[in-house]
Amino acid sequence: MNVYIVDDDAPLRAAISSLLRSVGLRVIDFGSVPQFLAHPREEAPSCLLLDVRLQGISGLEFQAELNRDGVALPIVFMSGHGDIPMSVRAMKAGALDFLAKPFRDQDLIDAVNAALEVDRARREAGQAQHALQACYRSLTPREREIMGLAASGLMNKQIAGQLGTSEVTVKIHRGNAMRKMQAGTFADLVRMAEALGIDTARPR
Repeated sequence: MNVYIVDDDAPLRAAISSLLRSVGLRVIDFGSVPQFLAHPREEAPSCLLLDVRLQGISGLEFQAELNRDGVALPIVFMSGHGDIPMSVRAMKAGALDFLAKPFRDQDLIDAVNAALEVDRARREAGQAQHALQACYRSLTPREREIMGLAASGLMNKQIAGQLGTSEVTVKIHRGNAMRKMQAGTFADLVRMAEALGIDTARPR
């Protein structure tokens, strides 16, 4: 797990880094946004401790840039000059927390751990979705069609009538879809169809 710090106050960066390392976290600190952007980020649960007031681009402006670029990096803001409108703006834009300097060590540790957990859960969900899509791509066009129809609630006989094939053929394709999707139960298959965005509305 990585904690990135962007703050132009060198002594504060050093103090925060020391604190977070003392609880077993890996910390990489930067004095400016360009330094942070120039550093490659690892594919691991991470979060960003970001000062609101920086030289050049502000923390809030940088947050907006990350959002526009689709960078899903949980942000915990730090500010010695923060006010309520500023914190509201940051939270509405997706920040997980807004800490006013000076803050308690435990408050910082709690905020960082919460942000890392959010990123860990996001990454796990993304990996699960990727695996699900890979399974779905392994289906034949007919298996995908029957999976969608079955997930919509149609019985094998109804599917066979709609597709102009035999019920036995539908059972075979449905079984193949269950196996390839690694669905333990039919309810699992329905949930997978919904997660994939397959229209499970029952045909009229």
